[in-house]
This record gives sequence, structure tokens and C-alpha cells, in this order.
Amino acid sequence: MGLWDTIRDALERFEAASVVDILTISALIYLALLLLKGTTAMSLLRGIVMVLLGAVILASVLDLTVLDWLLRNSFPAILIAIPIIFQPEIRRFLERVGRTGRWPWPGRQLYEGIVDTVADAALSLSANRHGAIIVLEREAGLEDYVDTGVKLDAAPSSRLLQGIFYPNSALHDGAVIIREDRIAAAGCTLPLSDRSDRELAGLRHRAVMGISERTDAVAVVVSEETGDISLAANGRMISRLDGPRLRGVLRSLLVPTSELDRPVRRGLPGLSR
Repeated sequence: MGLWDTIRDALERFEAASVVDILTISALIYLALLLLKGTTAMSLLRGIVMVLLGAVILASVLDLTVLDWLLRNSFPAILIAIPIIFQPEIRRFLERVGRTGRWPWPGRQLYEGIVDTVADAALSLSANRHGAIIVLEREAGLEDYVDTGVKLDAAPSSRLLQGIFYPNSALHDGAVIIREDRIAAAGCTLPLSDRSDRELAGLRHRAVMGISERTDAVAVVVSEETGDISLAANGRMISRLDGPRLRGVLRSLLVPTSELDRPVRRGLPGLSR
């Protein structure tokens, strides 16, 4: 009976302002989840939620007084910790909101023209056997890796990318990171994969595999020895790409289906671990 009394009292106090309150909180939660979607922070958030739920259940079932007190009084600390833990994602969210006409909704990466630019540059670099790494940022922020290179904020073009990776140029040894429709930085250092596959014999290939294992970025690598073009995404790599196949895979990964002129399969046929 007590439960029904509580429900009745809550309904009696329900007003139009309560609807606005609920919708506002729902929108904030949705934006937070949208912000973290596809990022390494989502895994971290799931881990935090699981630990807290486990602690609450443990304190309730076993009647642990000290743990219960700690959980009840840890809310202010959590409010301080959230901006610190998720600082890169929050900064990326605010940056994208602040750009005119761009909101952080899925499918607004504006990569249609970037696909052809990257493909043309990779084919030219391959023909000349100039080694290169081109990383395209998606939902997971790459600011930590951008900070290791030289920030450019330049409009991407095939000639610019070829110039960056020209042998003995100042930035040719590092990676270029493209964020939406701008070259964010060049000469960037990427994490190396721990895998020892035959296809990862070179440092460039280990680097693109490493960034694809840690983030949802798409990385294109051109071998300096053979001129082969490879692409890494989601911890997988596809090698020996020609022009049409490179464009097809890039479009399937970067451009939403609704924005394609023709349907493209989402899968990556031929991708192997």
C-alpha cells in the first residue's frame, strides 16, 4: 500500500513544468551518450557504471555501513572527476558545436570530398614510392596525437599531401591527421601495435594498426619499399588496394549511406586480422 501512496503523491505533484524537466534531462543524457558513442570513453563509462552498481548492490545485500556511507558521500567527487576524465571528449564536443552550421550528429563529417583527395594523393605517392600515413578522425578525438605533430589547420589537397610526404621534407616521417575537412596536423607520432603479423613488418604499418586498435580512426598507409596502399580500421587491415577499391572502402567507412549517390556495402570484404 505504501508504494501506491508514493505513486499517487508523485502523480498529484506532476505538472507541466515536470514534463519540461524530464525532457531536458533526457536530452542531456542523449547528448552525453551521443558524445561518447564510438569512443574509448564509452568503454570507460561502462566500466565506471559497472563498478558503482556492483558496489551499491554489495553494500545493500551485505549491509556494509562504511561502503554505503562512502557511496552516499562520493557524489561531489564524481562531479569533479567527470570533467577531468572526459576532458578530451567534452572539448571536442564544444569545438564542434562552436563551428558554424556543424553539430555533432552522426553523418556530418563532411568527408565526401576528402575521400577523393586522400585517394588521389595515395595513388600518386604509391606511384613514386613515397611512404605516407594519412589518418582520418571519426568520432574518437585524436587531439593527443595532433599535439605530437605540427598543427596546420589547412584545407586538404592532393598536392599538399604529396608535398608533406616528399622524401627528406621536414614532416615526411610522421602521420597526417585529417579532422573533418581540414588537415589538423602533420608529422604526428602514432602508437605502435604489439602484433607481429607479417603484414606489419614496417613501422608505418604497425603505426596505422596501432591507431586503429586504440580509436575508431581510419588510416591509409603507403609503403615506401613496395608502393602498396593499405588501409586500417577497427583493428583490421586490408592491403594492396587499387584506386577504385580504396575509394569504395573509404566511402563505406566515412560517408553515411544516406549521403552516397549510390549504395555502398558497409562491410569490409577482404579485411583480415
